[in-house]
Amino acid sequence: MLATSAGIAEHDDMHPSLKYLIIVAGFLVLGLNGPARAGAPDARFLDVLDMHGKPASPTDRSFNIFFDAGAWHGYSLPPLGDDDTGFIGPFVHSLGDGRWVGRRFARVVLQDTGSQQNIALVPTESHSAPGYLVRHFSSPQVSVDQVLFFANSWHALARIELKATRALDLHVAIEGQAMPGEVPATVTGGEAVEQSFAHSPSILSTTLHVDGAPAQRASVSGDDYQISLTQPLHLKSGQTVVLYVDQLLTYNPQTDQPQAVDDETAWTANRKRWAGYLASVVPSHLAGLADDTAQRVAVKAIITLLGNWRAARGDLHHDGVIPSYSNPDFNGFWAWDSWKHAAALALFAPQLARDQMRAMFDYQTADGMVPDCIYLDKAGDNWRDSKPPLATWATLAIYRATGDKAFLAEMYDKLVRYHRWWFSARDHDHNGLVEYGSTDGTLIAAKWESGMDNAVRFDATAMLKNGNGEWSMDQASVDLNAYLYQEKLELAEIARVIGKDADYHQWLKEAAAMRGAIQARMYDPQRGYFFDAHLGDGHLVHVYGSEGWAPLWAGVASPQQAARVVGVMLDPHKFATYMPFPTLARDDPRFSPVTGYWRGPLWLDQAYFGVQALRRYGYAAQADDMARRLVSNAKGLTAQAPMYENYDPLTGQGYQSANFSWAAASYLLLLHQ
Repeated sequence: MLATSAGIAEHDDMHPSLKYLIIVAGFLVLGLNGPARAGAPDARFLDVLDMHGKPASPTDRSFNIFFDAGAWHGYSLPPLGDDDTGFIGPFVHSLGDGRWVGRRFARVVLQDTGSQQNIALVPTESHSAPGYLVRHFSSPQVSVDQVLFFANSWHALARIELKATRALDLHVAIEGQAMPGEVPATVTGGEAVEQSFAHSPSILSTTLHVDGAPAQRASVSGDDYQISLTQPLHLKSGQTVVLYVDQLLTYNPQTDQPQAVDDETAWTANRKRWAGYLASVVPSHLAGLADDTAQRVAVKAIITLLGNWRAARGDLHHDGVIPSYSNPDFNGFWAWDSWKHAAALALFAPQLARDQMRAMFDYQTADGMVPDCIYLDKAGDNWRDSKPPLATWATLAIYRATGDKAFLAEMYDKLVRYHRWWFSARDHDHNGLVEYGSTDGTLIAAKWESGMDNAVRFDATAMLKNGNGEWSMDQASVDLNAYLYQEKLELAEIARVIGKDADYHQWLKEAAAMRGAIQARMYDPQRGYFFDAHLGDGHLVHVYGSEGWAPLWAGVASPQQAARVVGVMLDPHKFATYMPFPTLARDDPRFSPVTGYWRGPLWLDQAYFGVQALRRYGYAAQADDMARRLVSNAKGLTAQAPMYENYDPLTGQGYQSANFSWAAASYLLLLHQ
């Protein structure tokens, strides 16, 4: 008898590590006995996201797409009512900003050679599951199970299982269709179809693998291609035959060396990998929320993050996670996003978390700066600004999840240089409090550096030159300085772990000095809140934004200051909205909860920081209440809706980019207790 997470839920006294092992074993048994049917590995996690859809144009991203294993090509289930076999795709994300190059993949055509009639296959099931898409078809003569999964970042495999209900001979063909204008150009060796693309060296190769089967023949006609067996397959009654259709995307054949795949073991490896991911959701819990709901949201977060995982290609030297495949503007890695992704990935995919950090630090300059964002083609990288300093926080999250001291040692000097860069390049008046800025002197790039591009607090800012290629806003930002205060404490912790005792004491000394400066210069005792401070006169920028609770998240506020800030956070006229913790107080006349971007919509990272701020200062019940509202009041979150870039705090409706990685990361961290 198989024990699943649902089956052992009543044994709450069971040791957590034993629960983990039982659940992993359960997932493996369910997933390794051939292609998974509906309900496996866990019926609660089927169709967490609706993966049905068909592109109306090559750039259509109006529905969810299945990616995994770092692949740059993805697929979807055909829309409901489309009863033909196969899958939709692929969508190739590495072509420009990404586009669909295929309409159909792995369509199965079976002909009974005795009657010379095609066999009509009737669909019975079509699901997305963690790590694969699955479709089932039946007929009086034969049943067909199709499972699409990724063997690695290069290879997508469609595993097709044919099971005869009576003895018969079958002519078997696998068909596909390219998007108009994306014609499969060549047939290689008579057995494979290769598709090339204008203005790109990339190649998409499609092959059919059948153990012990006769030879194959490939052909192309217009937008259609076919790979067929040259001789019929003979099946006995009850016999099963498995075929694999492999689509290999090679980004640059001149430099890339795609990993080989063993079809028979690839599915087993996929199930083992996903069993580990899914086991990590067992601790997902939130007071007042059913654990099944918490775990389902956590699985959606994992699927979202791994759906945005892209392997090292071109000028991206390590794997990482893009912000959202649903937005054509996000086809690269961003620094601020990367730190948040890594902190969450540490909980279930620590190697990817490490590589996410490395990908950004591959481009660190000699003076310590890390760029805003990097792309497949480094010519597009943005060096006009950096992003808020949460890299050390993410590195420590990886260490706490893995105990990997070697990674701390690898990152320490890089993190120190990045930390010091802020004080050398962004402290205009040399008073120990730092400003956001830019390398080109533009205000827009300085706002980008904050991550809160159009925040109200920056409406009256001007730029000041610090040095060659170094500019600051004329105000010190409270969130930036809170992050840097916390980073000094985190660097102290890393120094202690790797045996740098002198550094450890120096970091603590610097943190103590910075703590006093933030408390004295950036807190308004009359208003009971933290604000940005203008340079020169030091007057505070009295805008109630999410940056005001960053000192609580970082632990820099005194208990008395924290109590006052909590009062503001829990005021329903300011931040305790239906979906709590918007980026601008509700009673601000500039509050724009739908179209305001950083002027009122709720962003999950800031909301997560708000919940953790409450917890840090002992407001556990209030933190639970706010966290529960973030989950329960986000429209569709506990159903099939994707995780969005931001939300309307008054209605819970999601807006901007769907399948947004740092929203997923924030939810995963929020639920991981």
